[in-house]
Amino acid sequence: MFFERPDAGETAVLVHVDFQDEQEREDPGEFLELVRSAGAEPATLLTGSRHRPDSRTFVGSGKVEELREAMVVHDAELVIFNHALSPSQERNLERELKCRVLDRTGLILDIFAQRARTHEGKLQVELAQLEYMSTRLVRGWTHLERQKGGIGLRGPGETQLETDRRLLRARIKSIHKRLDRVRSQRSQNRRARSRAEIPSVSLVGYTNAGKSTLFNALTEAEVYAADQLFATLDPTLRRLEVVDVGPVVLADTVGFIRHLPHKLVEAFRATLQEAAEASLLVHVIDAADPDRDLNVTQVETVLDEIGALDVPMLKVMNKIDLLDSAPRIERDGEGCPEVVWLSAREGRGLELLGQALSECLAEDVIDVQLTLTPEQGRLRAGLHELGAVREEAFDDRGHILLEVRLPRRDFLQLMARLGERPDDYLPRELQERPVWEG
Repeated sequence: MFFERPDAGETAVLVHVDFQDEQEREDPGEFLELVRSAGAEPATLLTGSRHRPDSRTFVGSGKVEELREAMVVHDAELVIFNHALSPSQERNLERELKCRVLDRTGLILDIFAQRARTHEGKLQVELAQLEYMSTRLVRGWTHLERQKGGIGLRGPGETQLETDRRLLRARIKSIHKRLDRVRSQRSQNRRARSRAEIPSVSLVGYTNAGKSTLFNALTEAEVYAADQLFATLDPTLRRLEVVDVGPVVLADTVGFIRHLPHKLVEAFRATLQEAAEASLLVHVIDAADPDRDLNVTQVETVLDEIGALDVPMLKVMNKIDLLDSAPRIERDGEGCPEVVWLSAREGRGLELLGQALSECLAEDVIDVQLTLTPEQGRLRAGLHELGAVREEAFDDRGHILLEVRLPRRDFLQLMARLGERPDDYLPRELQERPVWEG
C-alpha cells in the first residue's frame, strides 16, 4: 500500500441498499459471491432502502449506528458496501466506525489483484488500483498534510501529500507506457493472424457463466476454472481445429459484471481488444441463472463500450445440466445458428457447438465439382493432401471427376503454389465472391 489505512480483517459486515431507480440497484446474491471470492467471511448483511444516498455517509446516521453495533456483535474489522462510495463518504464512515471501509469498486479491484497471474494482467490491475487510490490519498495522509521539517527532513517546499501524488502520477505514466507496448505487441500478433487468414473466436460473457470450463472442454487446456467470480483474469489463447475452417484461435477473456468499474474497462482495454477484433464472439450465458436476461444486457453494454457489439455473435446457453434440458441448436429465419444449448461441465452438446462454429466461420467454403485431365495430377494430389476430396470418379475419356469441399483460402493458396488461375476452375458465382477476411 502507498499510504496508511486501518488494517483489513477477514470478517466483514456487508451493507446493501435498495434504491427506487432500477439502474442503481445491485444484486445482493452477487454481492455475497464477490465477498467470498475476495476471501472475506461475511458476518451479516445489513439492508435498507433510500430514495437517494446520503451525501455524508451514504446510509444516514441511523444505519451508521446499526453498523457500529453489528461490528461489536460480530467482532468484525471490515465493512463492505455493495455500492460505489465517494472518497469523502469512505473517509467519513471510517472516522465514524473506526475500521476499514471498502466499496464495490475496491472489492472488485481486490479480487482482480488476487487473480492476476501474467505480467500484463498485474500491470492492468495496478493501473486501475492506482487511479482508484489517487482520489483517496488524502484520507491516508491527513496527518502528513504539512511540509516536512527538522534536520535531514527539510524538503523542496512540498507537503508529504504533494510528494506522494507526484510519485503516483509518475508510476501511472510509467504503467501506461508499458501497457502501450503490450497493446502494440497484441496488435502485431492480430495482424500476423489476419495475414495468415486465421479466424479468431473470443469467449465472452458474464462472470462465472462457464467460459473457462467450455474453453478447457474445447481445447483440452488446463485454464483455471472454479465456481467463483472472476476465476479467469488473464486472457488465454489456444489453437482449435474446426471442420471446413481449419485452425482457429480461441481466446478466453475476463468475465463481465453488472456496473463493471469504468477504470477496469479502461485498464483492461488491451485484453478486451481481443474481443473487439475477433472474427466471431461466442457469448456464454448461464442458462440456469434467474437473472440471465439482465446479465446478457450488462455484457452487451460492455461490448458496446469497447466497440465489439458489431462483431458477429453466437450465443451459448451453458449449464443445461441444471435445467434437465437437452442439447440443441436454435436457428434464425435464414437457417443460420443463433443459440447453442449445452453443458460444458458434462461435455454434452459440444459437437453441436463445433457444427455451429463451422457454419458461422466457414461462410466462404468452396463446394464444387471439378473435372481434371490426367495432366493435372499435381492439382489432384494437392486436393487429396488437403483432405478436400469427398468423392472421386473417372469418365470414359480418362478425365478425373472430383467432388471437393475446402476453405477458399486453402484453395487459393494451392492455386498460387501450382501457378494456376483459380477462375479457370470455379463457376462464375464463386469467382465473384470476395476472399474471406479474418
